[in-house]
Amino acid sequence: MTGMPATELDQPHDLVGVGIGPFNLSLAALADGIHGGLATAFYEQRPAFNWHPGLLIEGSTLQVPFLADLVTLADPASPWTFLNYLRYRDRLFPFYFAERFHIQRAEYDAYCRWVSDNLSGLYFGHQIDAVRWNTERSLFEVDFTQLDAEGEAEALGRTYTRHIALGVGTEPYVPEPLRPLVDAPAAPVFHSADYLANRDRLLAAEHITVIGSGQSGAEVFLDLLRARPAGAEKIHWMARTEAFAPMEYSKLGLEHFTPDYTRYFHALPEPTRDALVPRQWQLHKGIDADTIAAIHDELYRRTLHGGWPDAVLTPGVCVRTAGRVATTMVELHLEHIQQATRSRLTTNAVVLATGYRERPLDRVLAGLEPYVLRDASGRPRIDDRFRLVLDRSVTGSVYVQNAERHTHGVGAPDLGLAAWRSASILNSLTGKEPYPLPQRTAFTSFGLERREAPRIPGQAPELTPLAQGI
Repeated sequence: MTGMPATELDQPHDLVGVGIGPFNLSLAALADGIHGGLATAFYEQRPAFNWHPGLLIEGSTLQVPFLADLVTLADPASPWTFLNYLRYRDRLFPFYFAERFHIQRAEYDAYCRWVSDNLSGLYFGHQIDAVRWNTERSLFEVDFTQLDAEGEAEALGRTYTRHIALGVGTEPYVPEPLRPLVDAPAAPVFHSADYLANRDRLLAAEHITVIGSGQSGAEVFLDLLRARPAGAEKIHWMARTEAFAPMEYSKLGLEHFTPDYTRYFHALPEPTRDALVPRQWQLHKGIDADTIAAIHDELYRRTLHGGWPDAVLTPGVCVRTAGRVATTMVELHLEHIQQATRSRLTTNAVVLATGYRERPLDRVLAGLEPYVLRDASGRPRIDDRFRLVLDRSVTGSVYVQNAERHTHGVGAPDLGLAAWRSASILNSLTGKEPYPLPQRTAFTSFGLERREAPRIPGQAPELTPLAQGI
């Protein structure tokens, strides 16, 4: 929906969402199912829903099962499930016979667009300019600009709400040494988020370099490799990580993406959480085993008639500096971390599969800054119900989605936790339980339960194991 919502000062919303990505779309879909209804409005600056359009490479799949749609894991009877989307499209039987547990990314994007096209209360082409706390009315006031088809300002508006949900998402991350190349691209240097839009330019380049060892880097490398002639591939794939490593996908490993682990992580001390997140990179930054196998199969196929493909794979390398040579070449100054050696690589094009970072909340929260409580590192504190910790004078709540990795762990950006988090937010917001949630979701007991044992004079308290799990 793109029309301008009416501003009715005497009828504030129960919830206003800022941003319409998968997570706030999940929240809107579940809010739609609450008996008695909630007055909601969700605003998005873009003209329509799209999800990583530059990485919808043919054949690429989600790394989570189709059950990790917008609503199923909280409400499998919702009209907004992926299975109901297939029914609406008359594709249930083809999907049944396809026997796919992991669907293609393009299909997930189409499903989300179907929800966004049919769900009421979504306003695309609306840029949120400011969020403030109105002390006289005990409401948040939200200023927005309605944009025309070209993205230019068309009208201004304001609405009021009891609660806010921030789902502004992430943004592509470009390492510092490479930013000047992206800002002034004479030779193509792009983040993988823009891969498909620049694929033809990349394929026309004599030599291509892909930087980044995650799933996106692997998929881009594989797609380029398949499109280049045997013996003349001229592709170099490099990364900082020590190996092109598989993602942790064991059954018990996946339990790090359960509500149980999220609650455990949130209860840890802040320094422990900060030390833990970087060590867990293989839980969410590795490559799925099928993609690794496909890359090896493609490389092996190119050796059938003798010789090796002109493709170089180098882990454990960082880019120290980078610059341009003439107008069509890029020079990367490299350092091998383990060898402590340095080298130079000249290339015609670079794809930066260097991941994403949480989009800063400072701009949208500027009007609330006096009320936001922060941790020792200056980050917003977020409680176990996904709410910003605000000064007690603010009686409304500001919920966050995918901006809480520092407090809730590696599951924050995971699609598999979207419906559970949205349901948790709605349960908190309503003060009821419109979506009953499971008390236990993992076989793993991630910590010890602290219980007071009978004390012996002079002896320290004893830690008792959990009844199950140890």
